[in-house]
Amino acid sequence: MTTELIDLVDARVSPTGQFDILSKYEIHKLTDTSRGPENTTFRNCALAVLNCGNYQDDGKELLEQYADFSISVIPTERSVKLKVCNAPASAFVDGRMIQGIAEHLFAVLRDIIYVRSEITGDPRYDLVSAQGVTDAVFHILRNAGTFDRTRAPRLVVCWGGHSISREEYEYTKTVGYELALRSLDICTGCGPGAMKGPMKGATIGHAKQRDRDGQYLGISEPGIIAAEAPNPIVNQLVIMPDIEKRLEAFVRTGHGIVVFPGGAGTAEEILYLLGILLHEENKDQPFPLIFTGPASAEEYFFQIDRFIGETLGEEARSRYQIIIDDPQEVARQMSAGILKVRQFRKETGDAYYYNWQLKISTEFQRPFTPTHENMRDLALHNHQQPYLLAANLRRAFSGIVSGNVKDEGIRNVEKHGPYELRGDPSLMKSMDTLLNSFVKQQRMKLPGTAYKPCYRISAE
Repeated sequence: MTTELIDLVDARVSPTGQFDILSKYEIHKLTDTSRGPENTTFRNCALAVLNCGNYQDDGKELLEQYADFSISVIPTERSVKLKVCNAPASAFVDGRMIQGIAEHLFAVLRDIIYVRSEITGDPRYDLVSAQGVTDAVFHILRNAGTFDRTRAPRLVVCWGGHSISREEYEYTKTVGYELALRSLDICTGCGPGAMKGPMKGATIGHAKQRDRDGQYLGISEPGIIAAEAPNPIVNQLVIMPDIEKRLEAFVRTGHGIVVFPGGAGTAEEILYLLGILLHEENKDQPFPLIFTGPASAEEYFFQIDRFIGETLGEEARSRYQIIIDDPQEVARQMSAGILKVRQFRKETGDAYYYNWQLKISTEFQRPFTPTHENMRDLALHNHQQPYLLAANLRRAFSGIVSGNVKDEGIRNVEKHGPYELRGDPSLMKSMDTLLNSFVKQQRMKLPGTAYKPCYRISAE
């Protein structure tokens, strides 16, 4: 039934994938758990999936716009259905939900409910220790069906912003195309902009190579999914419990990473990976990392490179390449780097589909809640090991992302004012310069949206 005045739809959605055949116990558990403490998270993530294609990057605005939206799990004799009320009409064609969106909707059900009932609620998972968190990330990904033991290393993670220019977007498509021509797959944060472009380009490259098994893996988390709704090219969607497990999923499943222009979220991802690669136990780990964009993005990467040099030092700068305006060279270098990864995994006996050997310390796994107190108390000084400084800088940028686009973060800033970031004068000057460059280049919000900073910088 459609309410034409507000362009909303009510519907029942039949199951896809692993939900086709369920036992009575599984049906009962899904139905019961979906009504529990995770119901709000399930609803909000489902709404983001259904809002695919309606570009906005304000989680609070989305939830307010569809305040009457609801979703519930309906048991049937051999499975479950999803009942949606007041859903965005853009998710439907002639009254039927688009198949890809339906698959993403059931992926949300799978991950939100599975994590609640099988991971966070299970004492077998020690979510305090580094190994316990790594095991949990592995089980969530395995349950989502992302692993293929027969597949050689070929998954390229692409990071970059949702708020990019048309020129930058077209460049990401060309890079994705060149990667796919070399039989490489794509993993992104699954949203628009630099997360969609590489996948869109790769579909053409895979088609030309008659590669019908291309993987387009999208990894999100509940707090960010409203701002970065899964794009329709994603054929495997995984919702991790929090940003830290999302980032770990990227670096453990990916065999190399390409970074396109972005904003605070992209800086967070860069700092996360560099912090891990700076750890002594990872010094011999091959991990191809390339920063790239069109000629117009050269200034962006100059600012990023300078910030890394001023804060983390030359060792951090040695872990990546910067390639400007040359998609073919990006693909060639990434392909060569992944061959080294394959050889290393083969020699050390590590799995191709999950990087168990990569050392990720608890500083990069512990969920960070960006309250005003936590942001103010971050250890932003140079009197610590570079990988620990990277961990704290990552938290600072994570808080800025929250204040920019996440529902809870936006509300906190509206209530208490901007987050305060305090630290060594030289370090804070570097951070202020980088953030100001993001603002001037309109990388903090979607183009045409006035940006009011959710932070203020002060030196101790």
